[in-house]
Formats: sequence, C-alpha cells, structure tokens
Amino acid sequence: MIRVFGLIIFLIPGVLWAQNQNLGFHIADGKKRVQIPIEIHNNLIVVRVILNDVIPLKFIVDTGVRTAILTQKAFADILQLQYSRKYTLTAPGGEKLIDAYVANNVSLTLPGVVGKGHALLVLDDDYLELRNHLGTDVHGVLGYELFSRFIIKVDYQRKIMTLMWPEKFKQAKRYEMIPIRIQDTKPYLLAPVSINSEHSLNAKLLVDTGASHGLLLEPETDPRIHLPERTLNNILGRGLGGEITGKTGRIESLELGNYVIHKVLANFPDSNSYFSDTLKYNRVDRNGTLGGEVLSRFTVIFNFPHEKIYLKKNSEFKKQFYFNLSGLNVKAKGSSLNVFEITDVRANSTADKAGVLRGDLIASVNGVLVKELHLNQINGLLNSKPGKKIRLEVRRGGELRTLEFKLEDQI
Repeated sequence: MIRVFGLIIFLIPGVLWAQNQNLGFHIADGKKRVQIPIEIHNNLIVVRVILNDVIPLKFIVDTGVRTAILTQKAFADILQLQYSRKYTLTAPGGEKLIDAYVANNVSLTLPGVVGKGHALLVLDDDYLELRNHLGTDVHGVLGYELFSRFIIKVDYQRKIMTLMWPEKFKQAKRYEMIPIRIQDTKPYLLAPVSINSEHSLNAKLLVDTGASHGLLLEPETDPRIHLPERTLNNILGRGLGGEITGKTGRIESLELGNYVIHKVLANFPDSNSYFSDTLKYNRVDRNGTLGGEVLSRFTVIFNFPHEKIYLKKNSEFKKQFYFNLSGLNVKAKGSSLNVFEITDVRANSTADKAGVLRGDLIASVNGVLVKELHLNQINGLLNSKPGKKIRLEVRRGGELRTLEFKLEDQI
C-alpha cells in the first residue's frame, strides 16, 4: 500500500492567506459549531468543498500545508480564474517538475462553512496522482487557513469533523492534552521514541494529517535514530521530486502523553530521495513526522490558537501495525477509478514468489470481482492479517491468470 505523504509544497514562498477578519472561513448562520461528514481514505481526511459556489470537489484536510491547493487545473480553467503569480518548481539538478499558479479571492465552501477571499495554489498537472493512489476523486488540499480559524475535532471512527470557534471551546474531558508549537504555520510536538533498548530520543515531530503513514523518522537529524534490526526496502510515497524511497521497520514504542503505543511501524527515508537542499533550507528542523496511521487510533482535537492538541483513544488503539503483508502496491486507473494496476511487487514477498508481476491488472480478489470493490477495500484485503489466503485473478497480456499466496508479516 503506497504511502501518500503530506504535500511538500511549503517550499513556495510568498503565498498568503486571507487575513481580513471579514474574509477567510466562517461558520454559516452565526452558529457556534458545525459537524461536517468526512471520508477516510488511506488514513487521510477528505471533505466536500464547493469551489467559487459552482464546482463540487473533494479536498484533503492537511495540517502540513499553508495555502489551499487545487491539484487539477482544469477546474480553475472552467471558472476562468485569474492568476497573480506563476512558479516553476524544479528538482535539485534544475530539471523542471511542474508549474504552479496563484489565484486570489477564491471562495471555498464546506458543509455549514463559508470561506471567502482565499488564495489558491493551482498545480498545472496532478503530478502527485492523489486520486489514483487513494482510489477516489480528490481535487485539492485544505490547510492552515482552516486550522488557524477554528478548533477542529476529528472523529476518525464516526467520520465526523467538528469545527468550533476558539472562544466557545471548553477544556476537553477524558482527553490527553499535549502541547504543540506552531512554526511556519505547522504543528510540532515532542514525543519520546524508543527504537530499541539502546536507542531512544525525545523526537520533534510534525503532526501531519496529510501523511497516511504512522511515523517517519529521519536518521540524518539525530545520531540516536538508528534503523531497527529488521527492515524492508519500501517506496514510502511520492513528493514533488518523484518517488520517495527508504526502509520500513518496527520500533519498540512511541509515547503521546500518557498513551504508549508499542511496536509501531516507522519509515526511514533515504536522504537522497526525500529532501533536496532547497527543502532543507525552507523546512523547520525536526526529527520526523507523525501521520494518519497513528492519529486515526484517536479522536483528535486540534487547538492551533492555544498550541495544544487533545487525544482520546478509540477502539483501533490496540490494533497491530502491519506492513504490506502481500508485498503489492496497487493504483486505481481510468476515468471511474475502477481499473486496478499492480505498480510494484516487493522482492521475496509471497506475492512475488507466487508470480505476480508489476503491470498486472487485478480482475478479482478471493472471488470478488473488482467492479464490486474500491481501492480501500482491495488494500484492506491484501493487508488483513498474516496467514490469510489470497486468491488473486489478474489480467496479463490479454490472458486471465489465477495466483494464490498467503499474507506474511516480514518485519
């Protein structure tokens, strides 16, 4: 299952959000709070947004970005948005990656919430292929403008996001309060991390709802960050510089206040694939990222104005962390996202030994035709529990083949 990282677009300078109190987001009809239904895809929060009161879209709610982003320029073209600036993003070697444009005075409306006068960063192309890796139509990202205005409660299990005015917020009972610091519009916390009996540290982590992984640690930031004894090579996700590669292993524990989470899977990115020199220059120093695979085990309240978050564990808290038990990465394709292509097969995984190949198209999983399934469900079946038998039908070169294997935990 590919990990979709929080969008690495904070390297773009000078993109401003609405600061006039009459602009920005407001709860409609003078209400104190509003509950918004959300979708959860690969641990990411997705909400309905209407762009300029015309086009209904879906955006990821991401604590890791500053300015709202539209990943598909075609919608901006339909609305004939006017751009005030253009940026060309380049790789470290100077190779052009993508053009991006800034549109001002844009309207972003959520259920029960109106937003006027926003700046919107429009990507010339959906370079990150969010909809393909999530298996659902996703058109953009909302970030700091939302979190700076409201106290936001995310109930991952009930799939409800509650927005409330800061002055109406009361101390949350039965929640664990953890102090955060807002730096460059993003939230950071300190969390004790024990990699093994010999290596531990109080890690500074970006709290990133736009990252689907649970924990990412950057070895170059601290000599105490050692790779676990058992790791696997992994494609960790995709950023503006291309695929992000690294290793995945299991650490002893992660502490969030009084909560202790054991045997957490952690990603360790290769230094040459994760950050270019430009990114290092622009980012706040940190040891890693805390993402959705951990956050989704809680109900989370984000209080940016007073620099706090509140956590209350849910029924997923003790769920074991499994790493890609099949060894397969799958991407949804086609206009209806109902064609499922295997984009990577991990060497020596049980699927690899069974003969599954990159480029195979999935026809059915355990007798269920793919027309009955979404990408979330396919990934769930392929990562359910060790020992589960998988009967995979694939199309290859016009032929239908049946391949069988068992799921295996290799970490």
